[in-house]
Amino acid sequence: MSASPAAPRPGVSGPLIVVLALLSAVAPFATDMYLPSFTELASDLHTSAAGVQLTLTAFLTGLAVGQLLIGPLSDRFGRRGPLIAATAVATLASALCALAPSIWLLVVFRFVQGFAGSAGIVIGRAVASDRTEGRAAAKVFSVLASIGGIAPVVAPLAGGALSESAGWRGVFWVLTGITLLMLLSALFVVPESLPREQRHAGGLADTGRTMRRLFADRGYLGYTFAFAFGFAGLMAYISASPFVVENVLGLSTTQYTLTFAVNAVGLVLSSTLNSRLVNRFSPAALLRTGLTGMFVLALVLLAVLAAGASAPVVLPVLFLTVFTLGLIMGNASALAIGRAPYAAGAAAAVMGALQFGFGALVSPLVGLGGEDTGLPMAVTIAVSALLALCAQFAVGKGPAPVPPQRGEASRPAGADGAAGPAESADSAAR
Repeated sequence: MSASPAAPRPGVSGPLIVVLALLSAVAPFATDMYLPSFTELASDLHTSAAGVQLTLTAFLTGLAVGQLLIGPLSDRFGRRGPLIAATAVATLASALCALAPSIWLLVVFRFVQGFAGSAGIVIGRAVASDRTEGRAAAKVFSVLASIGGIAPVVAPLAGGALSESAGWRGVFWVLTGITLLMLLSALFVVPESLPREQRHAGGLADTGRTMRRLFADRGYLGYTFAFAFGFAGLMAYISASPFVVENVLGLSTTQYTLTFAVNAVGLVLSSTLNSRLVNRFSPAALLRTGLTGMFVLALVLLAVLAAGASAPVVLPVLFLTVFTLGLIMGNASALAIGRAPYAAGAAAAVMGALQFGFGALVSPLVGLGGEDTGLPMAVTIAVSALLALCAQFAVGKGPAPVPPQRGEASRPAGADGAAGPAESADSAAR
């Protein structure tokens, strides 16, 4: 007997898109806003630079671990409950960070802040996937990327101003306000997008089966690694750009800030453009175009930096390289999570953990050559783009696994003549 057609998904309203973008912006705000306060923080808490750096490591670790646990929990208990509980904990942890009397307590509170704050990222993506699919999902994820692209620009600028006027504790009080706004948004704007009949009833065993199913899906893995490697390229740029622009190209700090802002606007524009292009081209085709462009432009960037070119030559190439990310992040997100409509929370969790894990690995790599060369940055971006391309080409056209129904064994999509949900969504996206 053929499967009954799935009900159309309700879509995402304008206010909900803004809230989902705010939820996903927790990472750049909580990492970038307090960077200008590192020196004051070290002096105030009588610690070393390494001790202060540990607070950032603790937050990023909590962010990765939290997604892996909270994502599957949202598949079992629904989206709203875990989101509200986690954002409440994140608000409390942010306030405790502002009150921390020692560096070691700050490290603990930062881990909790990252762990709980990760719910905004992983559940936000799951909600978007629950309510959209195919091209519509690619549009929503592109809009999220364009709005989220503003956060890395606003966060360090706001953090610098706050650091001078209110100190590092003032920065964390502002972060407390941001997480409180996240909590209120979760309470009053974010709907429950996962019906009870679609939730996972099992415990750890069921989560284990879901994870095995995800890792057996070549399509999910391909798009997930394409997303993670694309993000690694972005992190290579973010980590190395201050040294490249100021030390290599000889521009001032103010000029670097302007350059960073212009490139961020370019990322927002390309994400917005992508949300319109998906009306004419498939998300998979746009993803290939973005990754190919990123790889070619990274090679051009490597060539001009190796030749000792000046800022008027290097900066346009750098702008275009960042611009391609607008065709990568939204499409890869939609395609990856769209492969697993039966476990969007777990799918978003693995994707988010790989995203920040790869970002953490890449950041120190771009500094291996010292502060007076941009070659490691260009090489890292090129390698990241090439690996992302390889990941997408490895996707193939095989069907995605369909979750087994009660009383039946796992079977491949389409085994009874009916396309599985993930297969249908992926076919529409191609």
